[in-house]
Amino acid sequence: MQAKQIFDAFAQLRVLIVGDVMIDSYIFGKVERISPEAPIPVVNVKRKEIRLGGAGNVAMNIKSLGGTAILCSVVGNDSDANDLVKLLIDNDLPTEGIIKSNERITTVKQRVLAGSQHVVRIDSEMNGLINADERFQLIKKANFLAESCDVIIFEDYDKGALDAESIKAIVAFAKSKGIPTIVDPKKRNFLHYQGTDIFKPNLKELKEGLKIDFDSKNLDEIRAAVASAKLTLGVKGVFLTLSENGVFIDFEGETHHIAAHLRSITDVSGAGDTVVSIAAMCLALQLTPKVIAEMSNLGGGLVCEYMGVVPIEKEKLKAEYQKHL
Repeated sequence: MQAKQIFDAFAQLRVLIVGDVMIDSYIFGKVERISPEAPIPVVNVKRKEIRLGGAGNVAMNIKSLGGTAILCSVVGNDSDANDLVKLLIDNDLPTEGIIKSNERITTVKQRVLAGSQHVVRIDSEMNGLINADERFQLIKKANFLAESCDVIIFEDYDKGALDAESIKAIVAFAKSKGIPTIVDPKKRNFLHYQGTDIFKPNLKELKEGLKIDFDSKNLDEIRAAVASAKLTLGVKGVFLTLSENGVFIDFEGETHHIAAHLRSITDVSGAGDTVVSIAAMCLALQLTPKVIAEMSNLGGGLVCEYMGVVPIEKEKLKAEYQKHL
């Protein structure tokens, strides 16, 4: 499939993202003095901004690539949840998959930036697992929404929206309908994604999740670690991101190591969201493991050139992909 055909086909895809949605809040300012109260900088606020974060950033990446993104998550029943729903509406994203609960609060990550300097991050969250009623609602809603989707992304940030029971139920439903699944994991549910199609950890997550160590610059050791992960996790494929060492994929009987492209790195925030978004859309189109790895690797690098969490630019990715064919 040619690059133009791939990017045209992206526009036909419907992607369900199940997991932890949050708000990324930014305070942009300038530091001109140190506080007399403590040895800390005083940030003079110039601008404030809120964006969709976590699974919401994945949705923004899917939308930016031309697909239809549908979020499914449990949030609080609070003013931050209202802001989140407004962000979805403002970005032409559906809101039907958002479940509000009086038992939870909506996760907000507030970053204070002075120029290009990240001064501090303040997190408002609760990361306890969803209760039985919330789980029932999530499974019911996710399975209903999945019916019309081409691929499911599990976007896990360890904030509690996903647990072993909900993951098992949604994966079983996806299998029964022939819907491919891809996972962006975190530590708590790491071993619970049995039977998914592609498992996409980063280096730190793989080492911690399986309690193993290996040389991330040694291809033989990477290959062995990924093969072990496939077996232990009971997944069809593993797509491992290696930061400055690129990516490695083991899927459909193929293994490929794709080196990272030289970039001017400004901020790595959100790069994993971009990688899983691109990989999911490629998976839905049944593209080869090599294409999945190459295009996702390019996209992850491109978003690192920008400050803060931003979605991939479709035309920029398309141009870069055509250049590297």
